[in-house]
Amino acid sequence: MRVEVTLSVNGAERSATIEPRRTLADFLREDLGLTGTHLGCEHGVCGSCTVLVDGASARSCLMLAVQARGAEVTTIEGLADHGAMGPLQAAFRDSHSFQCGYCTPGFLMTAVELLRENPHPTEAEVRAGISGNLCRCTGYESIVRGVLLAAERGA
Repeated sequence: MRVEVTLSVNGAERSATIEPRRTLADFLREDLGLTGTHLGCEHGVCGSCTVLVDGASARSCLMLAVQARGAEVTTIEGLADHGAMGPLQAAFRDSHSFQCGYCTPGFLMTAVELLRENPHPTEAEVRAGISGNLCRCTGYESIVRGVLLAAERGA
């Protein structure tokens, strides 16, 4: 049995007919071609697959696409400003926040929610806010600097 799923992704209505058990991550990547959302552990632990669903961060590997019907989903692709890096992405670039970059989309989406809820976080608040995302390359120092720089710039 297949079902029709329609939701808004990065401001555009998108639909596909899928198996009901398809995760939101697989729906975004395979059915919609939005490969910026990365799959790491596929158990909701690493945070690489984080997207925003109606403005709240969600692990897209744990959520079924049918659960997002009618929702507004924002992916890493939605942070771009007419094809150019958005201000948060630019702050991460300017802070050299990543080495391999695999976890980048999840950190950025987590930071969007963090900065929306707290536009001027302290370093401790940034560290607590990103603690659910794993990075094995950076030691988090440059990621924290990237979030703080974005806050300073009003991203």
